[in-house]
Amino acid sequence: MKRFSDYRIVVILMLLLVGCSPAPKEQAQPLPTQASLQQPPSLDSAASVAINFLEDWRLGDYDSLYNTITFSAQEATPKDTFVASYTEAADAMTLDSISYTPGASLFRDPQRSDVVNFSYNVTFNTRMLGSFDDTGRNMQLVYDKPSASWRVAWTPGDIFGLMASGGKLRIELSVPSRANIYDDKGRVLADQSGRMVTVQAVKQEITDWGACLNLLAPAMNKTPDSIQKIYDRSQSAWLMDLGIIEPAVYDRLHTELETTCAAQFASRPVRQYSNGTAAANILGTVGYPDEADLPKIEAEGFNADSILGKSGIEATWDETLRGHPGARLVIVSPAGDVLREVARVASTPPQSIWLTIDTELQLQVQQIVASYYDRMKLASQSKGASAVIMDIHTGAILAMVSYPTYDINAFAPFSSLGQQQAQAAVAQLENDPRRPLLNRPTQGAYPLGSVMKLASSMAVADSGVYTLDQPYVCTGIFTREGNFTRYDWLPGGHGRVTLPSAITQSCNPYFYEVGYQLNLVNPEILPSYQQRFFGQGTGMTDLAENAGFIPDPEWKIQNTGLQWTQSDAINIAIGQGEVQVTPLQVVRMIAAIANGGTLYKPQLVAKAGILGEASSYVMSPNAVGDANVKPEVFEVIRKGMCDVTTKSYGTAEYQFRNDDALQQIGVCGKTGTAQDVPRPTHAWFAAYAPRDNPQIAIVVMVENGGEGSGVAAPITRDILDYFFFQMKK
Repeated sequence: MKRFSDYRIVVILMLLLVGCSPAPKEQAQPLPTQASLQQPPSLDSAASVAINFLEDWRLGDYDSLYNTITFSAQEATPKDTFVASYTEAADAMTLDSISYTPGASLFRDPQRSDVVNFSYNVTFNTRMLGSFDDTGRNMQLVYDKPSASWRVAWTPGDIFGLMASGGKLRIELSVPSRANIYDDKGRVLADQSGRMVTVQAVKQEITDWGACLNLLAPAMNKTPDSIQKIYDRSQSAWLMDLGIIEPAVYDRLHTELETTCAAQFASRPVRQYSNGTAAANILGTVGYPDEADLPKIEAEGFNADSILGKSGIEATWDETLRGHPGARLVIVSPAGDVLREVARVASTPPQSIWLTIDTELQLQVQQIVASYYDRMKLASQSKGASAVIMDIHTGAILAMVSYPTYDINAFAPFSSLGQQQAQAAVAQLENDPRRPLLNRPTQGAYPLGSVMKLASSMAVADSGVYTLDQPYVCTGIFTREGNFTRYDWLPGGHGRVTLPSAITQSCNPYFYEVGYQLNLVNPEILPSYQQRFFGQGTGMTDLAENAGFIPDPEWKIQNTGLQWTQSDAINIAIGQGEVQVTPLQVVRMIAAIANGGTLYKPQLVAKAGILGEASSYVMSPNAVGDANVKPEVFEVIRKGMCDVTTKSYGTAEYQFRNDDALQQIGVCGKTGTAQDVPRPTHAWFAAYAPRDNPQIAIVVMVENGGEGSGVAAPITRDILDYFFFQMKK
């Protein structure tokens, strides 16, 4: 007999404590005879065999399990079939493990002294159904005289009782319909209003898989290999989702599919986007899971044909939107009738989400950007643009436009555009040199140009290297030792300037001097202030974002082997050199300037929940950092920004001077024109408004669009006119 494990010993002790009670009590015990001496050994030895059998099942040692059953059972059931019966049952249940306890009885059969009945209970621990008990089970053992040992009189009923008469395990899934996505006003952005037909079948019920496959592939417009993979991954008892067909195909082929594939059908809602161009870069896409994700997905009740989030909000909020499938484990007869429901787990309802985005505002911003591309013929030199509006007190993103946009319906399985049109649209988008699939506000990284002067102002004033009213005479030429010369964008310069007026006029020599002086004091000061805003993620979790990059002395020596120089400091002081930032990072910096220094996590989801019920999630402002800049420094910077649109010498004053409505509330901003040699410069404008009671921050960036004041500033102006006054232009 094999050596007992600690687990076996514990179970045997439990069994002994429970008591091994023989069946009926005999009236009187006769004296031992020769025949009685040939009786099987005691019940204790039978119990140990039963415990060994259950322990081997617990360990998944099917070889030992098979060696424990009677020889007649082995003749009736080849080893491969025996092992398959257990592995298929485990697969059908999504079994992780079992545990067992003995019951209250162990007794000989009254009619046969060589037969013993052992009662026990089993707990099945599964991935999909959780843990469930199967109690009052009975194992029969027979004493084999030639081998002088007890053996298990095995049948498939030792897995589940009804399997002894041909019953099979089957798991049936109940996959909830994907929930909706709404804008902040409750307008539907994504729902399940489309309808298709799901083709399902139980693998073991398909008599001619080859014929079935040949019928399915053209009906579903899928390759035979892709359907074969679903078949290969499925267990014999699983109800497979083989794919989806259009209603017209169902009408034509459903009878043949029922005959050839034993097919079952279910109506299936499919994803549609009511206005596919409104927020394509935010919503993202849905699709089939990747091969590498299948084990995890299948353990959660989904399969290769499930539609799950692939990018954007659809991906980051996928678990909320998809819910969790329900399942029930049943035993069915050979005819397919349900004989017993073994276990059931209810599905978790999916939850809708409401974005912080206003659809009308989003569409209007898109239209404004597009109109400037037409009006200024920007398409000949610019591949795209970004526009982002953020609530400065919460981090909520009110609009986020990536131009050019596209219709997200093209990427939806069973697209409302029609299959051929959708495939053509996707191919065109993937090959478009303008890269419309790039979400420019979060993933586009660019030199910032003069908007970086705001961060450089914080560095020089907050560090104390400059006083708040530090004067500088700008002649238009900046010269330092080593024949180092740089020029201003305005020939002749700006004359005497201080920090706020240098911001207002965007005086390059002033900020060349800022970079130079900071570098003399400590080369780490300037990059360390810029890295409070750039060169790392904003904390956004709703969309993927580019961290950007701010160079510093350590990076340069490690990556180039060269020392940091005054040229490096002067370059980054005006947002050039290796500087790379995203529009989202810039709008967060502007919001921090406006709100006094708080860096909020940008958020796109206002709430989540089931329509008509209390929300399970409600967005709250999440302060993930602080600019750690003195209030008086922010005050000076805000003064310089507010003069940009109002003072005659402000770089964007001419764009705002005739806009009485905006002049009334006040717009505080900063222009930026970033070099991108040999291409045209990038055009930036970053602002907040209103002046005295700021509500929003806004950034517009036009790739290779030209001057910030001439291109990005008027776009920003028109967006603000719509935002505050619903003025359409």
